[in-house]
Parts: sequence; structure tokens; C-alpha cells
Amino acid sequence: MFPDRVLSGMRPTGALHLGHYHGVLKNWVQLQAEYPCFFFVADWHALTTHYESPEVIGESVWEMLIDWLAAGVDPERATLFIQSRVPEHAELFLLLSMGTPLGWLERVPTYKDQIEKLKDKDLSTYGFLGYPLLQAADILIYRAGRVPVGEDQVPHVEITREIARRFNYLYGRQPDFEAQAQEAAKKLGGKRTKAYLELRRAYQEQGKAEALEEGGALVAQSQSLAAEDRELLLGYLGGSRKTILVEPQALLTAASRMPGLDGQKMSKSYGNTIRMREDKASVEKKVRTMPTDPARVRRTDAGDPARCPVWQLHQVYTDAPTREWVEKGCRSAGIGCIECKQPVIEGILREQQPMLERAQKYMDDPALLRAIVDHGCDQARQVARETMRDVRAVMGLGYR
Repeated sequence: MFPDRVLSGMRPTGALHLGHYHGVLKNWVQLQAEYPCFFFVADWHALTTHYESPEVIGESVWEMLIDWLAAGVDPERATLFIQSRVPEHAELFLLLSMGTPLGWLERVPTYKDQIEKLKDKDLSTYGFLGYPLLQAADILIYRAGRVPVGEDQVPHVEITREIARRFNYLYGRQPDFEAQAQEAAKKLGGKRTKAYLELRRAYQEQGKAEALEEGGALVAQSQSLAAEDRELLLGYLGGSRKTILVEPQALLTAASRMPGLDGQKMSKSYGNTIRMREDKASVEKKVRTMPTDPARVRRTDAGDPARCPVWQLHQVYTDAPTREWVEKGCRSAGIGCIECKQPVIEGILREQQPMLERAQKYMDDPALLRAIVDHGCDQARQVARETMRDVRAVMGLGYR
């Protein structure tokens, strides 16, 4: 089991913009320095809403991967792969569907929310209904302990935990489980065995949640344990049956609302985005033509930064002295809107410069990008195969 393993993915449905960078990719770059990370292109997930226009997906996959690398995601630190290149995802999705109650899928908050938002698409499909289960399979197949999400996505992690718990209950039956677990505990050795059993009692008898966490960490640190013994000990620790699929924890990330060109959240659906690798002339034109405070009809009219979308971008891209200059100049009509926008343009271009430099080598040598992804897919598939071997065995499909 790998309690520190992080898994996250993105759907390839169009060019990535600065909202993706501030909302997701900056966090990935930080996580890869702290945890073993698996980041994947969720191309099957893209088909749940774009099944009628798959060309969008094909066009976006490689560009999105370049954007990840441009943002600073490091293939030496993280495993990058494409979901559809690891067919075990689909197998686990199928097998989990055999025992997942329909009502669990229908109650996922984003299910009805997305149907309401995407009224122009026919989402009355099995694929769209089942996407939370596919998402669960994506996480569970890597036995990931942590899933970085915002608060609105926590229900997806919760249903994944419920699916794992139900699976372990249905298929974690094992003759003489307790005796085997106690034998496995002895393999921890001396003080570790004693500490493990004390932590188990503290959790089982006193309900101390920290004891469960400490016990799990103790098992994870015992590198010499066989995978089967590790599973036994984790199941015995929590009072459940054999742990086959790990219940992941939501790794809450700070909300980062990147403002768009119109003041709303930056989103492709609003048409208010700046692409991560947009060219300089286009960035300058977009920012210079941004709407400003409607009260400033003439250059001599005083304004209020709070009513101006440009001010929101100043919060992201300029320093305190610049913002003070903007606020005073706007309220006194001492500066014009074009002057106000120039530091934002410079801030965006400054942020983009290292991205453009990192991306260039992959654009110049596509084979380098393909090699990174091929290696990542091989690594991911090796882990997925190990999980599926155990899943097939407990579901009576281990015969060959």
C-alpha cells in the first residue's frame, strides 16, 4: 500500500489556459516535490461529454502534456501517462460496476449539476452516469492514498472510499484472517510488532483516529513486508477484512480563482481566457481591450478599481506598490486605463516566459515527449497490473 502516493488527472478538451495553471498545475509542481505522483491524461473521461466530437480530444492530448511540462511538472519526479494506454482502468471500472449500487452514482452532486450546465449536450448516457465510477477506478487501481481536490470535488473522493470499502467487504473474506494477520504482525519485528498491536487496540477499543493513521504509517515503513502481509495488517488494523483496494484521502488544495478577461472565473465556456502559451501580441491585445470600470467614460473621469476586471488581474500579477499606484491613479483619474493595464501585461508575459522556454524543446523534438509518455505508461501499467492480479483473484477470476 502506498499512503503517500498522489493521483490526479485532467481531461483533454481544449488548450490549457492560465486558470488551469493557477488552479491545478502550480499545485502539481509543489506536490511532486513532496510525494510520489501519478498524473494522467483522462482521455476516456473526455469522451463522457465529448463523444460526438472526439477530434477535440486527439488534438488536445499532446498539447496538454506539453503544457504540463511547460508549467514545471517534472517527468523525473512524477509519472505522466495517458489513461487509455492503461486498459486495466477499463477492466477495474467494469468489475467495480458489478457491485456498485446505481443510487450511489445518481446522488453524486456534480452529476445533475453538469447535466444542467451542459444542456446543449445529450448526457443521458451510461458513460456519463458512470464517470464517478471510472474516476474511482482511476484512483483505486494505483492504491493512491491522496487525491488533490478542491472542496467541490470531495464527494468524488468520498464515493471512491465507499466503493473501496464495499469491495473489500464483499471480496476481502479470508479463512483464518485474524490468525494470519497476527502472524504477519510478528514479521514487523520486536518493538514494531508491539507498537502495531497497541495502536490497533487504541483504534479498535478507544476509537483513536490518530492510532489508525500511525499504525498505517508503521506498516508502510516496513519495507521488507510482502504485499500480502501489508494488506493483512492494514485490514486487521482498521477492523475490516483484507484490504484489497485502498480508501484514499482527499488532499484539499487551496482554492485559486483565476479571474478571466471579463472578471468572471477564467473558463473556456466564458470565452475569457489567456492560454498558457499564448503569443505576446495576442496577450497584449486581449488585455488592452479588456472592459474597465464603466464609470470611466472619459480619461478625466475618476474610477473605482473594485468595479474593474483589470484590478482583479492586478491581485495576481503585480506587487503592492504597483497596486497602490493603480488605486490612487484610478480614483483620482491620474492614470488612464491603458496605463493601468501595462503592468498586468508585463506580469503575464513574465509568468509565461519560462513556460515557453520549457515547452520549446518538446515542440522541437516531439519524439522526446513521446518517450516520456511511453515510459510513464509502462510504469503506470506495471502498477495497475499488480492491482488487477489481486482483484481478479478475490473475484474468482484468477484462473488461467
